[in-house]
Amino acid sequence: MGRLGTRSRLDQAVGAFSSNWRNPNLRRAQLSFLGAWTAEWAFTVALGIVAYNAGGALALGAVGLLRTLPSALLAPILSPFADRGRRERVLVVVSVVRGAATVVAAIVVAVSGPIAVVYALAVVSTLAATMFRPAHSALLPTLCRTGHELASANVVRGLLDSVATLVGPLVAAILLGFTNVSVVFAVAALASFWAALLLLRVRYDAPPRPAGPRRDLLREAGEGLAAVGRSRDLQLILGLAAAQSLTRGALTVFSVVVAIELLGMGESGAGTLMASVGVGAVLGSLAASLLVGTRRLGAWFAVGVALWGLPLALVGVFPAQAVALVLLAFVGVGNALIDLAGFTLIGRLTPDALMARVFGVLESLVAVSIGVGAIMASVMIAWLGVDGALIAIGALCPVLALASWWRLRGLDGSVGALDAEVRLLQRVPMFQPLPLPAIEQLARGLEPVEVAPGSTVFTQGDPGDRYFVIESGRADVLGEGRVIATLGEGEGFGEIALLRRTPRTATVLARTPLALKALTAGRFTDVVLGFAPSARKAATTVEDELERYAPDDLPDGRRASRDPLE
Repeated sequence: MGRLGTRSRLDQAVGAFSSNWRNPNLRRAQLSFLGAWTAEWAFTVALGIVAYNAGGALALGAVGLLRTLPSALLAPILSPFADRGRRERVLVVVSVVRGAATVVAAIVVAVSGPIAVVYALAVVSTLAATMFRPAHSALLPTLCRTGHELASANVVRGLLDSVATLVGPLVAAILLGFTNVSVVFAVAALASFWAALLLLRVRYDAPPRPAGPRRDLLREAGEGLAAVGRSRDLQLILGLAAAQSLTRGALTVFSVVVAIELLGMGESGAGTLMASVGVGAVLGSLAASLLVGTRRLGAWFAVGVALWGLPLALVGVFPAQAVALVLLAFVGVGNALIDLAGFTLIGRLTPDALMARVFGVLESLVAVSIGVGAIMASVMIAWLGVDGALIAIGALCPVLALASWWRLRGLDGSVGALDAEVRLLQRVPMFQPLPLPAIEQLARGLEPVEVAPGSTVFTQGDPGDRYFVIESGRADVLGEGRVIATLGEGEGFGEIALLRRTPRTATVLARTPLALKALTAGRFTDVVLGFAPSARKAATTVEDELERYAPDDLPDGRRASRDPLE
């Protein structure tokens, strides 16, 4: 049994990567993320060297805060753009802006221009980077069909994030050893432009979104904040993400100060330390791929958060170069677990129409936490010394993860229940073309209905107000008083009256005790007709069913239209 279980997990891991590669849209979206985040990490290392040379550890912290505060304020306000239309278009604009800002920074450094201009360009680049992840995180569910596929996509993105965490600093370290900071900036710019080119080729059917007038950005941003405010689960995940990000901000300072002052590794040592985080992240992402099918995402999220802090504290206790490299690799493992569990949980808990805005709230928290973490590390180094600062800041995440353990385990149960509803709906052919956000929108609106044997669900000629899926039991379909068909578990009925806005064309009678899941007419038609592939499937289904058992004339004497969606 153990071997079979291990083989099953390995098959799921291989399937996670192969499914992303076979899907051209997912492949391009994922590779664009690799380019964007390689650019971000290389840029961060180069900027850290510029700041340290200009003003030491305090300048490092101040620049970190300067980069993140505008992003923290503007990310939630700008994120509604990604909920209004095509999310890949937002990503293209963001990538081009980042590339342009980084190119100019390279020129300023090359000609020994004002450092303040480099800092201002860093703010622009960081603001664009802050917009990238919410839009990309909201795009991925649209390109997926199941929760398993979304978890796979987040594992793959986590691996690419890890590769970027390794490659970005490593490239920076190599280039700094032979050239200078301006070359690192130039390479980062090229990676951003490559990300934009990949996104231009993404093609997909956009999921249905509620129609209505566009309001001002502040009000739309407020809806994202309100969605977080209504969900204790989202509050918990975002709160822990903020703690992890505070530690990440501190790490941008520690990587330089520890390398130069504590371990004597020189400037390139900062890139080497961050590259060790990348090595651990790559290995952690490969290990996380074995967890694609797990139902314990909340528990693994807690482990990931804890691993962001504990290694830093241990570096403070054992300040040796080899030990630091090994321990920081475990930070990368924690990052991989957060990518798998955290982003999947947020994607499963958030309605598609608000997805980018909720991820925008997350990025705002991340941005401000990184800035606070950077300045906090600088202050605590001055107050407690490098060793003491590492221990104090490193203890934060493990303590919070332990305190949140039971709530996160409870969250796993609610996501599992949603998965069961999605699986039931996906047995209905009409719903199979729907992307994950759309079918989850249906699943969240399901209402349980119990029908006793011999009782009617509805009668021919009744007004159509709901669509039904059979969870358990059997039902007879009667047309003009005779049994035309018998339906069982996983089959749906009631769509003809909803899609054609006519009275019921048949009677449905419970043959056995029936456990049904019902959808209101509005929710059903908004989703099914709002997404082109499911609308086409619905049209075919209605035609087939009319030919199978519907009378030529409807109960009120009107002749049935041959256009099922007329």
